[in-house]
Amino acid sequence: MLNLFSPAAKNVSGLFLKAMLKSLPALFRLKGLRYTSFSRRLAEKNISVLISIRDCGIQTAMRFKDGKVSAAKLCEEDADVHFIFNDCATVIKLMSKPGNYLGILNAMKNFRVDVRGPDQEVIWFVQTLKLLSPGDGTIAYGTDLGGGVTRYVNNTNGGPVFVHVKDGRILRITPIQFDESDGASWTIHARGRSFTPPRRGTINPYVFGLRSLIYSKDRLLYPMKRVDFNPDGERNPQNRGKSGYERITWDEALDIVAGEIRRVKKEHGPGAILNSSGSHHTWGNIGYWLSAKTRFMNSIGSSHVVHNPDSWEGWFWGAMHHWGNSVRNGASDTYGTIEDCLKEAEMIVFWSSDPESTSGVYGAFEGTVRRQWAKSLGIKMVHIDPYYNHTAALLGGKWIAPRPDTGNAMALGIAYVWITENLYDREYVAERTTGFEKWQAYILGETDGIPKTPEWQEAETNVPGRVVRSLARQWGSCKTYLSPGGLAGFGGACRCATGIEWARSMVCLMAMQGLGKPGVNVGCLQQGAPVDTHFYFPGYAEGGFSGDLDNTGLRLNMYQRMPQLPSMNPVSQIIPRLRIPEAILGESVEGYPTDPKSIEGQFRKFGYPAPGHSPIHLYYKYGGSHFGTMGDSNRYARAYRSDRLEFVVNQSIWFEGEAKFADILLPACTNFERWDIGETANSGGYSHHQFIQWNHRVITMQHKCIEPLGESRSDYQIFLDLAERLGLGNLFSEAMTELDWCRRLFDGSDLPGRVSWKQFLKKGYYVVPAPAEANRAPVSWRWFAEGRTKDVPELAPLPADYTSQWRKGLQTQSGKLEFESSSLKRFAPDDPERPPLPTYIPSWEGHHTKELYAKYPLNLISPHPRYSFHTMFDGKDSIINDVRDHRLLIDGYYYWIVRMNREDAQRRGIEHNSLVRMFNDRGEVVLAAQLTDRLPPGTVHSAEGSAIYEPLGEPGASPDRGGCINVLTPSRNIITRSHSTPSNTCLVQVEPWRPGGEA
Repeated sequence: MLNLFSPAAKNVSGLFLKAMLKSLPALFRLKGLRYTSFSRRLAEKNISVLISIRDCGIQTAMRFKDGKVSAAKLCEEDADVHFIFNDCATVIKLMSKPGNYLGILNAMKNFRVDVRGPDQEVIWFVQTLKLLSPGDGTIAYGTDLGGGVTRYVNNTNGGPVFVHVKDGRILRITPIQFDESDGASWTIHARGRSFTPPRRGTINPYVFGLRSLIYSKDRLLYPMKRVDFNPDGERNPQNRGKSGYERITWDEALDIVAGEIRRVKKEHGPGAILNSSGSHHTWGNIGYWLSAKTRFMNSIGSSHVVHNPDSWEGWFWGAMHHWGNSVRNGASDTYGTIEDCLKEAEMIVFWSSDPESTSGVYGAFEGTVRRQWAKSLGIKMVHIDPYYNHTAALLGGKWIAPRPDTGNAMALGIAYVWITENLYDREYVAERTTGFEKWQAYILGETDGIPKTPEWQEAETNVPGRVVRSLARQWGSCKTYLSPGGLAGFGGACRCATGIEWARSMVCLMAMQGLGKPGVNVGCLQQGAPVDTHFYFPGYAEGGFSGDLDNTGLRLNMYQRMPQLPSMNPVSQIIPRLRIPEAILGESVEGYPTDPKSIEGQFRKFGYPAPGHSPIHLYYKYGGSHFGTMGDSNRYARAYRSDRLEFVVNQSIWFEGEAKFADILLPACTNFERWDIGETANSGGYSHHQFIQWNHRVITMQHKCIEPLGESRSDYQIFLDLAERLGLGNLFSEAMTELDWCRRLFDGSDLPGRVSWKQFLKKGYYVVPAPAEANRAPVSWRWFAEGRTKDVPELAPLPADYTSQWRKGLQTQSGKLEFESSSLKRFAPDDPERPPLPTYIPSWEGHHTKELYAKYPLNLISPHPRYSFHTMFDGKDSIINDVRDHRLLIDGYYYWIVRMNREDAQRRGIEHNSLVRMFNDRGEVVLAAQLTDRLPPGTVHSAEGSAIYEPLGEPGASPDRGGCINVLTPSRNIITRSHSTPSNTCLVQVEPWRPGGEA
């Protein structure tokens, strides 16, 4: 074999390369003659290109002009684009392995290749060069249904879909139906019966409104500028949220944004740029905020927003200290729990759990059929929730309605019965737990003189002691699954002032009953499907093509599988998400990080402003709306209107929420108008193996179904356009298109071993076959209950986090379930807000705050909505508005719903479907009242997630009629030493709304 680095080889390779490079112009001309599409591409640019190889002394040049390609003689100064290779061997290596991205990246990082010239021209030439491969460059995808209709595939936060398109317009969007060639389903045999899921996907209710959202009158279709904003003159920040907008060109918009990025960095220094987004975005691994946005923001250097674990608050800040599970933000894993529950369980306790509404984040209605199977098997159901929720209404069973935000009082009452009546697993407690003696002493009142009897909890929860005693006896006498939240620790009661103590007590109750024994586990059949967990495909939190090892899950899997340029942010200033308004307004703020690597990572306090860094002057807001999702959201309106904030750019699909507070609006298209790739319910690094929510693993090639509407562009393209103006286009894109990146993600997964790229691209999805029964994941916690090494398919916790040996015991210091937390004892043993032992700590905004409670006597709970996904599917003139349980049309306006007990309404003179004002000291919202017996007196229910923020007067200081319930919710942390939102802690008053706005 010829050594490419030998002197002899250098001469041979030099001759070969010289001939090959000389033939390039002819190859371009030949391809242009054969394919009209390629000929049109050649006419896009008039540029000259020079290619040099240093060690061989080879240079070749060509000129593209008016669609013609010719050889040329150029010096370096005359070339628009100049490719410089260090040696012939590098060029030959890269040529011999097309698609050798690792080789390309290594050559770039070691300066064996350099590129000079404007990014747009460089990227155009590289992509044109790639098109020299055989074929006309077109791709075949979609299924022809006849009659001019083509069926494409796409994916959403609420499930995968078929998209029917005719004449460039979407006709309908429907759930995916599997065919005979798709992967096999699983079957569970339980109690003499067999259960197999339907051969189709399900979708959340809001997905049915997608077509109307895509064609909504509220779409942002053109770049816009606030009419009274002049980057070279008066900026008028005080008018944000009030001013109108005028259409401008993309060049104008991009020039202004790029110019402002340069200006604030030069004038103010590192940290002056803040970027943030919502927790979720349109689906796909390329366009998701952890991919394209993260890569771009790292490239320009910006202050990073630290997200709080906003659906896992009590679990992350509390439960984690008693059983570990940091990789899931303190919530439980649920492998094999569907099979175990159907075979072994006798009862399910749904505690602050409504999976029929929240669907486990991305689970759609996959779990509905499983819960119906459980009911048909005679498994009893108990529902503990202030609201008779949709799950309770569907399944039936016992409903217990505690006062909101009374936390763990009922749990302590249950534990009292178990201890005094010997209804707990004494052997398990002795062998698998620590600290029970202190827990028992507290429960019995030996430490504080207050026995936590069912009668004691009655004054806190309003639930009769006899009901709690009966529940405790039934629970302690049968094999019971606990569903604390929408999954196995998610949402609901963990998001309130007492949520940390509630989540901790849930762990303690399960420890007393023998967690992991047959039929005794955590879950509500929303997770735990026996799908193939050994097949690898990246989730969105694994970073897409971000190149970010610090703030995504890229380092877990993808950096070994898909080589990409690293993307590192040199700005070390970070801001807690819940304190963005205060940071913008110039306050010093503190926070604690969401760190899933260890239990103790959350103890590292940080502050803003960071030493040596600039305060925020430019805000780049990307998708979603904090108005509808963050507490005391009028703060955001006030911050936007501060003259401390010199420039605001908002990149959004729809003109809603925070978009109305921007100086420049950049219109993004939906994921139906661009290319992407992703797996349903696979969030990757954020929640390991979350796809086990689904009855089948469905991986989708997200087809570009239609062209972007108006002048909207994909997020990827917008960031690339800006990057090119900043001289960062090559670093951002690696000269790849969105479809190229999809292919690279495909190649980095296990898909190529099952299906070709061509087949996957054409059909649009792949169903991973269910594994053989012997290869199903074991039941979670069974290994622990039986004293074995951990055998579920996750490499967590980290090896260093085990006390005795790897995979033996839990992540806690003792390796056991801890009633008294060793990590909290080390960190802050005297913290009255979070003592090492779970205790009853009354809410700081509840019935114990006498004066406030007298003024605002109603407890507002604001769970995730059933008919929208935060702000993403609400409003926008969607058909979802016509769901009367979501919004109500009154006098030509769609009002957000608040549910009230009939007695509460009658005392206030409020009628069904009438307008009311719900208010407290933080703000006021105008809503449509829905009177119901599904709430006890003293409790009102209104979901978060309104996309519309519409103040009737001064933004930030007047009633909102859009439905932003978070105008009313508090902004304080659950406890001081945390970064946490108490969304379900909120005292309000409700009165009729009068035409003039007065009560």
